[in-house]
Amino acid sequence: MAENPQNPEEQSTESWPRQAWAHLESVRAAAPLIQCITNFVSMDLVANVLLSAGASPAMIHSVEEIPEFTPKIHALYINVGTLTPDWLPAMKMAAEVANQCNKPWVLDPVAAGASSFRLRACLDLLKLKPTVVRGNGSEILALFKGSVDQTSKGPDSTHDSTGDDVVGAAKSLSRSTRSVVAVSGAVDIVTDGARVVVSTNGVPMLQKITATGCSVTALIAAFVAVDPSHPLEATATALSVFGLAGEAGMGRAHGPGSLRAELIDALHGLDRDTVHQMVKIGNV
Repeated sequence: MAENPQNPEEQSTESWPRQAWAHLESVRAAAPLIQCITNFVSMDLVANVLLSAGASPAMIHSVEEIPEFTPKIHALYINVGTLTPDWLPAMKMAAEVANQCNKPWVLDPVAAGASSFRLRACLDLLKLKPTVVRGNGSEILALFKGSVDQTSKGPDSTHDSTGDDVVGAAKSLSRSTRSVVAVSGAVDIVTDGARVVVSTNGVPMLQKITATGCSVTALIAAFVAVDPSHPLEATATALSVFGLAGEAGMGRAHGPGSLRAELIDALHGLDRDTVHQMVKIGNV
């Protein structure tokens, strides 16, 4: 398991790269089992990102299997991207079992403000106390306001992750749910309601590949699985490591299609020196 970070108030910018490497190394050593209840579009990339990082993905979403299987996992990942009434009971059941077994779980509230059904589902899942919630600016604002976004572009954000309204909503949502809240964007924001940290790793072309957001949330689940006592640190380092893999892959890619493959290869091949030198996480 990952080494314990410093006292949060003393966590320096220089210590973050060491923490990121400790988390990645722990995932590779422990191969945590991550149950993924995720959307049809993302399943392939989510599974391959987890495998390339060293984790073990399990795409199990049947209510018939959850009571027996979910107690065996190290973390649960729930993504509502292609939500249907048939899948929602399984998501709720899995979250409840994870809580009963003291397993961390991570929620990706895809397009939370796009419809009343989707918003209600996400708010119901929030009541089950996810360890981490990761969304874009528009999704986090929709959860905070509890209302449908009339200007929603589905899974695409129309709000800057670093805007005062978004950061304030993330902090308030974290305090009310007691979940770590991460907001993805050109700059990634992570908060526990008091502390705020930022990660600036990544490349714009990642936004041209479907399911990269879904995949980084799955990676957060893997990092939290090996350091469940420090979900803020695990979330920030997962976001940074994923972004760093995107940077490394971009150096060999010719466009979104090749970047998808290079991202997976780069995540698999990241070494200590690269992580120590290139991870960009800072305290706010």
